[in-house]
Amino acid sequence: MALFTARTSAEGGRVVVALTGECDLAGRDEMETVLLTAVESGKPVRVDLTGVTFLDSSGIHTLVTAYHAARRTGGRLTIANARGSVATVLDMTGVATLLSPDEPGHD
Repeated sequence: MALFTARTSAEGGRVVVALTGECDLAGRDEMETVLLTAVESGKPVRVDLTGVTFLDSSGIHTLVTAYHAARRTGGRLTIANARGSVATVLDMTGVATLLSPDEPGHD
């Protein structure tokens, strides 16, 4: 089991949240807190998934919840660097398209 961690940093005019380990039920509360706090900053949020080794439905739900929270306030949340099975799950569920930086309306 890979321990879940989340690190937030500023990059230009946006907030980058780097997630590592397993984004599952065990880390859901921490993940949600970190993402919603980043969204509340009012800056665009980029979620870097380079270090994510596992993503289940609770992790997907948390990403989508944060995305909708950002949209409600006129903000933006996107994902980057999903690999392997994480990328496959995001593609199969349509979440990769929803959270893509190239998604229409994300100008």
